[in-house]
Amino acid sequence: MEEAYVRLLCPECAKEWESTPRSLPGPDEMYHCPNCHATRHLSEFMRTEHDLQTLKGLGS
Repeated sequence: MEEAYVRLLCPECAKEWESTPRSLPGPDEMYHCPNCHATRHLSEFMRTEHDLQTLKGLGS
């Protein structure tokens, strides 16, 4: 069975990366970009609506 992943995009520095939903906090939790350390709700880092729905469905 393959593990799902979500694509993230920092709204400030435009860094792109992927992570598994289970390794991330909830969408309304504060999250920090690993590149520029911008702090926003995790939902603001989701690249697409599909990524946000995957996070909500499979997250911790």
